[in-house]
Amino acid sequence: MINTRKYSLEKMSRFGELLGGKAPAPAPEPVVEAAPAPEPAVEKPALEQLSKNELEKLGRKRGVELDKRHSKKSLIKELENLD
Repeated sequence: MINTRKYSLEKMSRFGELLGGKAPAPAPEPVVEAAPAPEPAVEKPALEQLSKNELEKLGRKRGVELDKRHSKKSLIKELENLD
């Protein structure tokens, strides 16, 4: 009977540990990730210097699918309208 009690004390639940006076392990601190820095706005002259392929890649980064069949001016207008 003594062995049974000893064995059951070893298998106590967390609630049983609290009642037994043992302090629970401290909870780990939550990990807080820093928000990514906002992407700097691309100036108009800089957009005009980019190729249509580069404008399309920039649009994808900003969450817009640009159609390269359109003119370069229309692609730049679409990117400017996002801001």
